[in-house]
Amino acid sequence: MTLPALTELIALDRPALAQRWESSFGVPAPKGCQATLLRQALAWQVQMAALKSRVGVREADRGTRALRTSSSSGAIAPGTRLLREWQGRTHHVVAVAGGFEYDGQVWRSLSAIARAITGSSWSGPLFFGLRS
Repeated sequence: MTLPALTELIALDRPALAQRWESSFGVPAPKGCQATLLRQALAWQVQMAALKSRVGVREADRGTRALRTSSSSGAIAPGTRLLREWQGRTHHVVAVAGGFEYDGQVWRSLSAIARAITGSSWSGPLFFGLRS
């Protein structure tokens, strides 16, 4: 489905959109959902299907694998700001090339900053909400 499928969605009324929803998603359309929202969700579905067929499964898998690798490696891009409220005070940390800037100093790790803030041993990524 491509552009003709998108233009076709414009002409459909709510019952027809609900039927299209059920055939696309395999579940009935939400009862209180207006036609505009159904149309937008179905248009998104059409666009994703077209993108998937153009890009191909191999490229999509490669992108997903790269995203998973970068996020699981723990690398935080320089310039990323982290905020954490602790005992009524908000602590601001900025990722820089050599580590993390906090309170006018550059620290090697988030764990060292978390230890300085709390006075006890903490996982820095856990303390700043990067891991659960």
